[in-house]
Amino acid sequence: MATILLCGVELFMRGKLDALLPGHRLITVDHTEDPELVLADVSRVDPEEVADTYPDIPIVGFTNHTDTSGLRAAHAAGFDQVLVKSALGDQLGAVVEGLAGSPEA
Repeated sequence: MATILLCGVELFMRGKLDALLPGHRLITVDHTEDPELVLADVSRVDPEEVADTYPDIPIVGFTNHTDTSGLRAAHAAGFDQVLVKSALGDQLGAVVEGLAGSPEA
């Protein structure tokens, strides 16, 4: 089970992420634990700030496919993966497993 820090994720999306990532522990910045992965809503955070805050932790960003400037900013900031929201259901589990391990680990 990986501890995944959610940055800029609103409540509705949090519910979707809980369903997409069963077995992982999703936390917010209120927790004092060190995460094994950061998951950031690029449309609600500054990608450069997230990358600077968590330089040694894999970061996955997501945003709408129409947010091309956000997608570019996340890539430029050095995010390990950047996904469009419409691909989260198909790809997020495999991306998280690749970067942080499977929930059974």
